[in-house]
Amino acid sequence: MSRAAAEDPLPPPPGGVLWGLAGDVRALLMLPAALTMQVAHPAVGAGVDEHSVFRTDPWGRGERSLRSLQLWIYGGTEAAAEGRRLRELHRTIQGTDTHGRRYHALNPAYYSWVHATGFPVYRHAAGYLVRELTEAEERQLYAEWLQVGRILGIHDRDMPQTIEEFWPYFRKMLADEIEATVVVRELVDVHQRVPPPDRGPAPLRLGLRILWPLLLPPLARFRRFMTIGLMPPDAREAIGLDWTDEQERALRRFGRVVRAVVPLLPERLRYLPLAREARRAQRLRSDRRAR
Repeated sequence: MSRAAAEDPLPPPPGGVLWGLAGDVRALLMLPAALTMQVAHPAVGAGVDEHSVFRTDPWGRGERSLRSLQLWIYGGTEAAAEGRRLRELHRTIQGTDTHGRRYHALNPAYYSWVHATGFPVYRHAAGYLVRELTEAEERQLYAEWLQVGRILGIHDRDMPQTIEEFWPYFRKMLADEIEATVVVRELVDVHQRVPPPDRGPAPLRLGLRILWPLLLPPLARFRRFMTIGLMPPDAREAIGLDWTDEQERALRRFGRVVRAVVPLLPERLRYLPLAREARRAQRLRSDRRAR
């Protein structure tokens, strides 16, 4: 093992809180809320607006982002390498935001905000789709999310080191920085044009292409509903996204169904591919140790 590899930060531990959350299919419903909070920062929103291919290749962009996130947690020795790849990818992303301020994607304040959004979304959304986390689990989740930050190359000095430090930081960001950027408005716009999926078997792609004019409107409404609903209320309010009592009741009803159904699914349907492979490998290691 090289010296660099030996000094790489470790990903979150197998069997931890993140292992149970991030690889579950329910995480797919949580991620749009975190993404929307990320791009609500003017610098991050400008970077995505000017440099991302999310408009021209939304399905490929989403697939690559999901795989990257899964590697941070389930990638083992590949986790730190993926973090370095991302930093290299963002090295040339710079420009001017809508307030006329210069930005660089690797500015610690901006890069740390992108990372920071994951914790409050996982914590909030779990209460609807999985179960309420205990105080001990919340603290463990935060400690594991700090490990993800280190995987991404963020220094400890640029991340609140405890939950007690995190919430004042989070509230200050919401009060001072966050707004409804152009990209936020696009992500929650039910009329935004999205091309049909271009992944999967050819017959499926053909069928979706034919039916897409009928499928897109309800899917867009569902995307907006889940994006805003699974966002922590104070973030939702800071961005200026409306949410009614009726929508809250509907989300709670939906959550009850999801909590009842997903645990009954077979593992191949309940967990995302990288998480499923990591869980299987961990079981094999445990079996060998037990012999």
